[in-house]
Amino acid sequence: MPSQTINVFLEEQNRKMESLYKPVLLSHWMAATTGKKEWNEKHIKALNKYFANFSVKEVYKTVLFYREDKQVNSLQRRQLDDLYNKMVKNQLDPSITAKTLELEKAISHEINTYRPIFKGKAVTNNEILDILKTSNNSEQRKEAWLAAKQIGKKIEDTVLQLVHKRNKDAQALGYENFYHMSLETQELNVDEVFNIFNKLKVLSDEPFRRVKDEIDEELSIKLGVTKENIRPWHYVDPFFQEAPPVSGIDLDQVYKNKNMEQIVINTFESMGLDIKDIFQKSDLYPRDNKNPFGFCTNTDRRGDIRVLVNIDESVFWATALLHEFGHAAYFKYIDAKLPFILRFHSHSLTTEAIAMFFGRLTKRLDWQQRFIKDEQLEHLEPAIKKMMQRQMLVNARWIITFCYFEKEMYENPDQDLNKRWWELVQEIQFISPPEDTNYPDWASKMHFSLAPVTYQDYLLGELTASQLQSYIENNISNDLFVPEVGLYLKENFFKHGALLNWNEKIKRATGENLNPRYFINQFLMGH
Repeated sequence: MPSQTINVFLEEQNRKMESLYKPVLLSHWMAATTGKKEWNEKHIKALNKYFANFSVKEVYKTVLFYREDKQVNSLQRRQLDDLYNKMVKNQLDPSITAKTLELEKAISHEINTYRPIFKGKAVTNNEILDILKTSNNSEQRKEAWLAAKQIGKKIEDTVLQLVHKRNKDAQALGYENFYHMSLETQELNVDEVFNIFNKLKVLSDEPFRRVKDEIDEELSIKLGVTKENIRPWHYVDPFFQEAPPVSGIDLDQVYKNKNMEQIVINTFESMGLDIKDIFQKSDLYPRDNKNPFGFCTNTDRRGDIRVLVNIDESVFWATALLHEFGHAAYFKYIDAKLPFILRFHSHSLTTEAIAMFFGRLTKRLDWQQRFIKDEQLEHLEPAIKKMMQRQMLVNARWIITFCYFEKEMYENPDQDLNKRWWELVQEIQFISPPEDTNYPDWASKMHFSLAPVTYQDYLLGELTASQLQSYIENNISNDLFVPEVGLYLKENFFKHGALLNWNEKIKRATGENLNPRYFINQFLMGH
């Protein structure tokens, strides 16, 4: 029996977590904006302290005790569940987790320092990607594609050791395997997630077959190969994650000499969402020693929200800016009265959904006409729509392939994984495999080793964005750019933070659990 009452216990956990949380995010922000090594070191130290807080055995036992208590109310239960999900993975002896970190570090070092060998000399990954984007020479493309996969062979043994080690650790904590543990501690049910993906696969089979056939037809003409002879190296990236561009579209020109900051502020403002204060704290333009990517951080869960991007006059950065400020708006409008633990998103897929909802606006004619005001946009609409459909379909099928394989890899790591990879690629992405399928091509995808069990969130986020948009257009306003839309999002999606489970949040906001048919209706019907 714990010595503290549940309220005293939870207050103390909120206080501890808050005091350790802010230094982690602030040092990460400083490392990203200055590139200085000392901030990186401070970040690692702060992160270690933060995670150490979730390994305290006595606290864990108290969490387990109160989770069994039937009298616990929903506010208390959500906090206990959050603590449990953070703590259960940290209950192993540090000497055991140190071995896992060692394997991850070794793989990370190999990936960061390895340079593919192409035509006898070391090249960068970007040079390989450029060849796949631009070359019309099949042999050159094949050589570049094979070079992109060399790292897979180099790290294969270490990755498999890591998979076995992760499984062993998860089993020691009472889980079937690492994959199941990772999903369960993210409040994702394995059967529920894969039922959604199976349904999406079946619904998208025919539309994807048609799109893939179109893409292959275009590649056949462009590269001078028959459709039957098209292989993985004929696509624009090593894993067929991206759809090739639709010819005749240069959306970048639309953003020349436009004030992107004002356009984004106006977009959110039209919906009654005020983000001007976040712009003032953000870091928006490229410079030396600054992180080249984009992210949004909620540094203290009390309103200090910042966005890092590297704006230039391109559709890529216009989309990224809207995407990151989607995250920012979600954070800003979480109920400040919630306990610290719950002043966060209920699952990363819910904040991804909002970010994607806003990021997609750059492909909508009504948004472009209202906020960009460019005459040439109207005649580009059919091509933009086609590009969006292609991209969504190609990317969805890639993510399903990735997730099926990752799940099977942890469930049965001793099977012939190289063979299984190409079976799934052929079955889901409709790609004809190379002659040699004994090579660990899958292992060259960094996420399998260094960002495990995260990929599903992107696709679940896309599906949620479509469901929200469908509900808004049918029940709130067909015009997205009105204050009623912002009010709906604030009251039904942002406000509750992590007080609700992700699917409960979706059901409260749209009347039903996550359903892939809205994504299908939005992007695939009538194709």
